[in-house]
Amino acid sequence: MNRRTNMLLQGTLGMLILRSLIWGPRHGYDVMRWLREASEDALRIEEGALYQALHRMESQDWIEAEWGTSENNRRAKFYRLTTEGREQLRHETASWRDHVDAITRVLGFGLPPSGEPSDA
Repeated sequence: MNRRTNMLLQGTLGMLILRSLIWGPRHGYDVMRWLREASEDALRIEEGALYQALHRMESQDWIEAEWGTSENNRRAKFYRLTTEGREQLRHETASWRDHVDAITRVLGFGLPPSGEPSDA
């Protein structure tokens, strides 16, 4: 993961993990794989950061974990959203969209009629 991606993820990893669980339980490796695929390989989460976030979110009651068997017959911990996790995802998604809208406004503020920034 490059420095820019790392800075971006500091405040968003929890939201991205919650989003990955919206369709049902996943084990940690599957969460990492989904995030990589959904971002078209732009987001690569380090295993340590992922599991630290999963444990934190479990202690906040946003997710629950249960041991099971993965698709390759290995024992794995599967995580699923709780009601609190779904609410947290709604809250974080709305906040993220507000931030994106604000940044978009700032980037477009004061552009000349052509829509391109001037060299001045």
